[in-house]
Amino acid sequence: MTHPLDRAVWNALTTRLSSFTTRDSDARAVRIDPEIGVFVSAADGSPESRARLTELARRHPGASLVERADGPMVDVLPEGIAIRDRIALVQMTATELTPSSAPEIAFQTLTEADAPAMLALATLTRPGPFRSRTRELGPFVGIKQDGELIAMAGRRLRVGGFTELSGVCTHPDHRGRGYAAALSRVVVGEIHATGEAAFLHAFADHDATIAFYRTLGFEIRAPMTYTILES
Repeated sequence: MTHPLDRAVWNALTTRLSSFTTRDSDARAVRIDPEIGVFVSAADGSPESRARLTELARRHPGASLVERADGPMVDVLPEGIAIRDRIALVQMTATELTPSSAPEIAFQTLTEADAPAMLALATLTRPGPFRSRTRELGPFVGIKQDGELIAMAGRRLRVGGFTELSGVCTHPDHRGRGYAAALSRVVVGEIHATGEAAFLHAFADHDATIAFYRTLGFEIRAPMTYTILES
C-alpha cells in the first residue's frame, strides 16, 4: 500500500508534523508530544522498529495507534504493553463540499486564550483524543454564545495532499442547530482552498456520524483500526 493515507499517522509525524514529535522519536518509531496527542507509530514491522515502538510507548504512556485494518502494520504493536481496546474506524475523504442552503453562522478563529474552553468542551463531548495543546495542530474555529465556547472544529493530521478534519463537537445544550455542519464546512472549505483534499476518521459503528459526513461530501475510503494502549 502506497497511498499516503494508508499510514496517515506515520506519514504525518515524519513529515509535516515532525516538529510535534518527542525528542526521542527517530527513523524507527515516532511519538507525538503527549501534551498534543496520543499517536505512536513504527516505520515497519522489523524487530528494530518494534523495539523502538515499545520503548516510546513505555516512556510516554497513554499512546494509541491508527493503522489500516487490512494493512501490514495493523498488528505491529508494542511488546509487553496491555491493549485497552481495539476500535474499528472508517477513514473518509472529500475533494469537494456538497452544496448547502443553510444560512451562514458567525464564527471565529480560536486562539491560545481559548485553550481552557476548548479542552473543557472536548472533555465534555469526547470527539476524539484531545489534549492540553492539541489546539496547536489547528487552526480551530468556534462558535461562542455569551462568551461561552459552544462548538468548534479544526485540523489534526497532515500528509501529502491531505489535511484531516478533527475535533468537531458541540455542547449538548446547543445541538441540533447546524453548528457542527457549519464549522466543518468552514474548515473543509479552507483545506480545499489550499489545493488539498480533506479526510477524517469516524467510528465504524456510528452510522449517524458517517451519514452526517456524507451530507458534506465525504465518502468512506478505507477501514482503519484504532488501538488504545493501557497507560
